[in-house]
Amino acid sequence: MPEGHTIHRLAREYARFTGSAVRVSSPQGKFSDAAALLDGTTLHTTDAHGKHLFLGFRPGDWIHIHLGLFGKVAFGDAPAPPPTDTVRLRLADDTSYADLRGPTTCALITDAEKDALHARLGPDPLRPDADPAAAYARIRRSRIPIAALLMDQKVVAGVGNVYRAEVLFRHRIDPYRPGRDITPAEWDALWTDLVELMRAGVRANRIDTVRPEHTPEAMGRPPRVDDHGGEVYVYRRADRPCHVCGTGIRTAGLAARNLFWCPTCQKH
Repeated sequence: MPEGHTIHRLAREYARFTGSAVRVSSPQGKFSDAAALLDGTTLHTTDAHGKHLFLGFRPGDWIHIHLGLFGKVAFGDAPAPPPTDTVRLRLADDTSYADLRGPTTCALITDAEKDALHARLGPDPLRPDADPAAAYARIRRSRIPIAALLMDQKVVAGVGNVYRAEVLFRHRIDPYRPGRDITPAEWDALWTDLVELMRAGVRANRIDTVRPEHTPEAMGRPPRVDDHGGEVYVYRRADRPCHVCGTGIRTAGLAARNLFWCPTCQKH
């Protein structure tokens, strides 16, 4: 499932349509009624919160998109080719088009429904209105492992399996430590790092988490080859040597996803 940096990047990409009348269609048919209501109206705002994307049209009309596991968006220059019947939503104008396929959610919602979604989500490290203290207020009261709390979108929005594993490694925190044992200073450092890492992810369109001294060039090692891309410390590196201490990286299931960590570096 795409992590928050991907959704914020998509919001930026969709912003190419703002300020002009947009042709809205649903070749697949599952969004046809809403598309007909919006066709020819102006896109005024694109917004993202965690893994949720919002496209704002007339006052009070928002397309809410959640890609889920299989959703994809493809952008291209006009003229748009004939759409396939797998396209849930197509936006097009005189210069560009965007095709959405396979999302978990593509729905027309109101301002009130959008506000309710924001209220259910935790602070997003990529949003200027994020309040990290709100996340810590939940973390400090919880006995749940910090690695599970970071994946809970009601606690922190936008962090997925890669960012949770990598930020905990970078701060040498045992992923099984209860949230209530995370100190204020540790949380401040984790949050600050998430902001920086995720902003870099938006810019580069990939997740890179290794520090300069641990890049392939610095260490004389081959670059990572993985369909997720990016240089990482522990994610999907089970049984491979830690870049810092050489211990084999471990993996286990936690919060319905595979967790990765170094048992030597992450002891506290």
